[in-house]
Amino acid sequence: MSDVLVIRTAEPEDINSIGYLAYQIWPSAYKDILNFEQLHYMLQYFYSPESLRDQMLKQHHIFLLAETEEEEPIGFASFSKIQEGIFKLHKLYVLPGLQNMNVGRSLLECVLEECNAEGGQKLQLNVNRNNKAISFYEKLGFKIISEENVDIGNGHIQEDYVMEKTL
Repeated sequence: MSDVLVIRTAEPEDINSIGYLAYQIWPSAYKDILNFEQLHYMLQYFYSPESLRDQMLKQHHIFLLAETEEEEPIGFASFSKIQEGIFKLHKLYVLPGLQNMNVGRSLLECVLEECNAEGGQKLQLNVNRNNKAISFYEKLGFKIISEENVDIGNGHIQEDYVMEKTL
């Protein structure tokens, strides 16, 4: 990877790149947490072109795309305002070979800047209770505020912590 990281707002034209990244990242990120059937279901549920288009255009999720200076996509994040002063980080993923190189931190810092600019006071996220990313978020100032079980259909339940950072 080059030393230059570009983070930009993703457009609907980037949906295929985001989906492609998810399919590269999720099998590694969730191999010890989800079985194959649930992994496949969740990828379709969250990352089909129709789902991503809906998230962008109807649910008003803002997607950020991290790229090398050669415009090679290497990670992404998404967030939205969920109520006055409170934003939610929906997604934060980086290609497995590029983790621990500050790409995720840089994406999160951009999310925090945008939330601050919009008057955000808190940023929340859900993370699987068995996900090693919990320590990443804790290092960046997030605290576990509750547990939540989310039924996403087809007999699949997400067993998450809700984490929050005061901005």
